[in-house]
Amino acid sequence: MATSVDVDASLPSYGPRMTNQLRGHTWDTSSIDRLSTAFTRCFVDFEADEGLFTDDAFFDLLPPLWRFQLVGGDAFVNQLRSIAEGPVSVDVLRVVPTADGFLVEHQESQQTPGGKVTARRVWLCEVHDERISEVVGYCNGGWDDELRARHAAEAPMVRP
Repeated sequence: MATSVDVDASLPSYGPRMTNQLRGHTWDTSSIDRLSTAFTRCFVDFEADEGLFTDDAFFDLLPPLWRFQLVGGDAFVNQLRSIAEGPVSVDVLRVVPTADGFLVEHQESQQTPGGKVTARRVWLCEVHDERISEVVGYCNGGWDDELRARHAAEAPMVRP
């Protein structure tokens, strides 16, 4: 039996929400592993595996102080390719199955002409028929050596 999640109608709507029904679905961990690994690989290879995304996959992307949307896996990987300034590596910090897909948190590092730039990102991925159909992504922006040093001095982390 599906359980509705109450959504406060007084909050501003920024467009259609991702599915707000909790389903009694139990994900096969191999499906989540396969999809999250292939999704993460997009950030390094700038390519999407065949069948990773639905043809009309929707991407709602929220970098610092901005928001934009794309439709289609090709548009997404083209965006990743366009913002890359050098070789990219990704460390996956966690993957969490959700009622409709998974959440993945990763830290990306790029070797740019100006030095190493890192970004921490959270991706909420909705899955239909074993393919990613919607993605909401939050990014803290690119941190260069100077910003990482300032952060370490002014706001030391209690946990990594």
